[in-house]
Amino acid sequence: MVRNDVRVRHARLWGLDAAGRLVEIFLLQPIGGDPRRWAALARPGRRAKPQNEIRFASRLTAIVESVGENGRRQVRFDRDIDDALLEEIGSVPLPPYIRREAGAADRPEDRVAYQTVFARETRAVAAPTAGLHFTSEVLERIRGRGVRIADLTLSIGAGTFKPVTVEETENHSLDPEEVEIPTATAQEVAHARKEERRVVAVGTTVTRSLEAAARLPGGLDLGVARHFSADLFITPGFEFQAVDALLTNFHLPHSTLLMLVCAFAGRENVLAAYEEAIREGYLFYSYGDAMFIA
Repeated sequence: MVRNDVRVRHARLWGLDAAGRLVEIFLLQPIGGDPRRWAALARPGRRAKPQNEIRFASRLTAIVESVGENGRRQVRFDRDIDDALLEEIGSVPLPPYIRREAGAADRPEDRVAYQTVFARETRAVAAPTAGLHFTSEVLERIRGRGVRIADLTLSIGAGTFKPVTVEETENHSLDPEEVEIPTATAQEVAHARKEERRVVAVGTTVTRSLEAAARLPGGLDLGVARHFSADLFITPGFEFQAVDALLTNFHLPHSTLLMLVCAFAGRENVLAAYEEAIREGYLFYSYGDAMFIA
């Protein structure tokens, strides 16, 4: 069983513009490795125009340097942004369908609930939500049944959840995301494949990581560490080479995540499962229920 051990960054910052109006800056990633310059989203965008200054807690300030065609900002802070500072002044970047008051402090339960119990390195702007279903006790019971557990890291970005709005899926693209597969995990997967044991992916992020790695020179059978950028968009008709079973949440319509699940299980099977979930009152999305597809 392979998990995504990425930890969610407290990437949502609430600040004030020059007129004292509330503005949200959602940090995506540092630019060029510079801890003061970040790619970010802003809401409302009209309060984060180029050259606007935004003030945050702890006397932190930022200047909006530019705005791209996709609405992404380039923001320069007056000091380094690190995880410790974000833990202090940032908020958990919960999806918008989880209602929280704008500008309000995090609920303590959100800081716990939106991280997996095995989260390690802080590099994502969203949780690998399939992993939220596991407690330490459940994982020990799984190990007790002889299941080997291994980890990889996919740095989930905002692009993962960008809805598909085009008629033809080949006209939609995913933003590249950094993937690290340690040697130990690569060896576990290679051994499982050699011994014809199932490789179970915990979530769509793990599925995309392993399937992308399988398409690198040498594939997964080499059993060596991999560090690469992945933008693999999996749609129906895709031939899976690495993953045999999948644990996944119930996803939003028109999402790349739902398309991946349909590619794995078959569109009609997935629609039937969703119909039953609606009929039986299952919970959907990040804090919702899950399905196991084998």
